[in-house]
Amino acid sequence: MLGAAHSVLGASAIAWGIGQVGSAGTARVISWNGIASYGAIGLGAPFGVWLVERFGLPWMGASVLLIALCGLALAWRKAGVPVVVGERLGFMSVLGRVGPYGLTMALGTLGYGTIAAFVTLYYDSRGWAWAEYAMTAFGLSFIAARLLFAQAIDRLGGYRVGIACLLVEGGGLLLLWAAPGPLSAMLGAGLSGFGFSLVFPALGVEAVKSTPASNRGAAIGAYSLFLDLALGVAGPLIGLLIGSHGFRSIFLVCALASLLGLGLTLALQYRSARQPSEAEAELATVEAD
Repeated sequence: MLGAAHSVLGASAIAWGIGQVGSAGTARVISWNGIASYGAIGLGAPFGVWLVERFGLPWMGASVLLIALCGLALAWRKAGVPVVVGERLGFMSVLGRVGPYGLTMALGTLGYGTIAAFVTLYYDSRGWAWAEYAMTAFGLSFIAARLLFAQAIDRLGGYRVGIACLLVEGGGLLLLWAAPGPLSAMLGAGLSGFGFSLVFPALGVEAVKSTPASNRGAAIGAYSLFLDLALGVAGPLIGLLIGSHGFRSIFLVCALASLLGLGLTLALQYRSARQPSEAEAELATVEAD
């Protein structure tokens, strides 16, 4: 129930934010939503552990309920946005349109899911200390990149930013794979977080453009589905890989996945560049006839 509610809540919050500021602010809305979500995850884990150790498990549960009620009170006071009138596509049709962008984003998300689940065990398998700081480096780099470069999506476009970010993430994962010590592995985790930070909003902007404005909420929900899918399969699939090839191999596989996502982004960019020219050619043919 929590997972289902959070999934709809995330997509609804993004759609509401875009409705408030207009489609021109799509990239920044998605970026700030991610900062809020990942920031809450980063703060929630140590805060929850502290509450359990200090007061016991019931207090942790009560605090989660209280925070959720505070969120409800804030949302209740917010004015709604007008429903955009227009063509309503079926969800499967929307999924088909945003699917290529979602698949590309999922390939980049695989590295994040792997680092979050296995970087501590990876450090332990190498006999290294400071494993907790690797995840800290990832999280801080993630937030810093979104704060500093979210507007680059509006200036350069989602495709260019996505290509650059997947390249940086792939490099960070390769550094994690080849790291000779804990500090270089920490640097690899930081580079991975920096690169992954804008993959979701950059490709999300292009995904939303692929559907009419009246289907914006469905597009965001379908696109976000690929993020949840990538995080859900990362643990079991990577766990099987560890059993047969060891911990180091998982970061090499994730780096290759990021580079595959880079290739798909280049293909989507090429397709997008051809579509206007093809439309102009068809119009010229009609006029000539």
